[in-house]
Amino acid sequence: MDYLFSPWRMEYIENHLKDEGCVFCLEQEKKDGPDNLIVHRGHKVYVILNRYPYTSGHIMTVPYIHRSTLEDLDPLTRAEMFELASLGMGVLRRIYHPQGFNVGVNIGEAAGAGITEHVHLHVVPRWMGDTNFMTSLGKTRVLPESLKETYKRIIAEWTKYKT
Repeated sequence: MDYLFSPWRMEYIENHLKDEGCVFCLEQEKKDGPDNLIVHRGHKVYVILNRYPYTSGHIMTVPYIHRSTLEDLDPLTRAEMFELASLGMGVLRRIYHPQGFNVGVNIGEAAGAGITEHVHLHVVPRWMGDTNFMTSLGKTRVLPESLKETYKRIIAEWTKYKT
C-alpha cells in the first residue's frame, strides 16, 4: 500500500490528523527514523520525506517554529529552508538522477496548501513523462519504491555531507 496514493485518501488523512495537532510539530518531537521520516535536522529547520509523495524522493524543508507563512519567519530560518532545499536537490540528484525539480511553497488553502498552519517548502524530483495514465485517468500515483526504502537511500546519501 506504500506505492499507491489517492488524492481523496489524502484529504481524509489530513482532516483526521488536524484533530490531533500539527503534523509537523508532532513529527519533530519523535525520534528520527523511518517512523517520522526526518532525514536531517538543521539549526532552525529540518528535512522530512513527504508521507504522501508526488514522486519518489519528494522532500520538504520545515521550520521548527509553527508559523503559517514565510513572512512570519525570521531571515535566518527562511535562509536555512532554502539552503537545505538546495542541499536536498544535490542529494536527490545523486540518488535518483532527476531531469528537473519542482520547488515551492503553497501558502494558504487557495494556493493548494494541504497543511495551512505550518509553512513548508517542497522539493519534488521530476522526470520527463512522470505523469502517466494512472495519474491522469485513475487519479492514483504509482511509486517505484516504498517510503522506508526512500528514507534509507536518502539518509545514507545525506550523511555523507556535513551541513
